[in-house]
Amino acid sequence: MGLISSSWSLKKFFAIVFVAFAMSGEFVAGYYRPSPWRYAHATFYGDETGSETMGGACGYGNLFNTGYGLDTAALSTTLFKDGYGCGQCFQIVCVNSKHCNYGRPSTVVTATNLCPPNWYQVTHFDMAKPAFMKLAYWRAGIIPVAYRRVPCKRSGGMRFQFQGNSYWLLVFVMNVGGAGDIKSMAVKGSRTNWISMSHNWGASYQALSSLYGQSLSFRVTSYTTGETVYAWNVAPANWNAGMTYKSGANFR
Repeated sequence: MGLISSSWSLKKFFAIVFVAFAMSGEFVAGYYRPSPWRYAHATFYGDETGSETMGGACGYGNLFNTGYGLDTAALSTTLFKDGYGCGQCFQIVCVNSKHCNYGRPSTVVTATNLCPPNWYQVTHFDMAKPAFMKLAYWRAGIIPVAYRRVPCKRSGGMRFQFQGNSYWLLVFVMNVGGAGDIKSMAVKGSRTNWISMSHNWGASYQALSSLYGQSLSFRVTSYTTGETVYAWNVAPANWNAGMTYKSGANFR
């Protein structure tokens, strides 16, 4: 009787957890869902070319080459979360301003940078100018916005850019789908067990291990959802620093 009661309690517990996640609008049945709408302010930096937005605190480098383009934004410290906010996607719409574009269209941006702190605007987006201009007249400078987290819709699998050397592997992870973010990573060589990687900065993780001469696989866990995805045999045994390797695995 005790076993039946325990089993029923577990089922009830997981049912409650499932409903709670469904109501929060974030993670249901393997898919990331939009969060509730919140309010903030937005500005822009750079010009129409987006040259000033290249690089950034997430380490994505040339945003055209890495697939993010100009639909990007730098996040305030609260949203950036010491780099764990890198890769997250936000739907933003201009509200309550005479400078909003007609029809108040929205746009979706990816977090690629950290914006300077503004102690009067704790939650803030500093957008690439072309992205900002989708919402409002650029001379407005700063606008009130409504925003929400949305799923990152990526084409193909995650990409792993290697830096470091044969004894220190630094990996920047890009093109992350679903919630778009990363909480933790591990690497497995063809002759090793899983090795935990530590968070370096932005969207990069490191392993202080001798892994050269081994094909590499990665275990990636989402910061927001806690979901884990395995990317097997991403890099061949003759991998090199400076190269980017594509996987077939991604979050949804």
